[in-house]
Amino acid sequence: MPDLRAISLAAIYGTFASLASVAGDIGRGEVVYKGTCLACHGSDGGGSLPGVPDLAGRTGPLSQADAVLLRRMTAGFQTPGSPMAMPPRGGDPALTDADLNAVLQYMRKEFLPAR
Repeated sequence: MPDLRAISLAAIYGTFASLASVAGDIGRGEVVYKGTCLACHGSDGGGSLPGVPDLAGRTGPLSQADAVLLRRMTAGFQTPGSPMAMPPRGGDPALTDADLNAVLQYMRKEFLPAR
């Protein structure tokens, strides 16, 4: 007969490990955002340069699917009507896909209004 206590403890540990991973990813995302993205997108995601879109809001760029945003973050993107383009990986080729995912999760947490 399986040890239900051991199974329960394993499930609880897995949940905490998963939560810690998410918290760690958001923490890493904050570090990346502040080191790479802040100069153009601002501390509130509102854009600090002319032509940089406001990330915040229900209809802003963050309303799009993760796959779309990660592709744009990886390859770079020219917002229609903007005089400047976001460079691939925010101009830092050393950023990994995990870094980009972490910064996306951070931006969603910080800049999207509560639903």
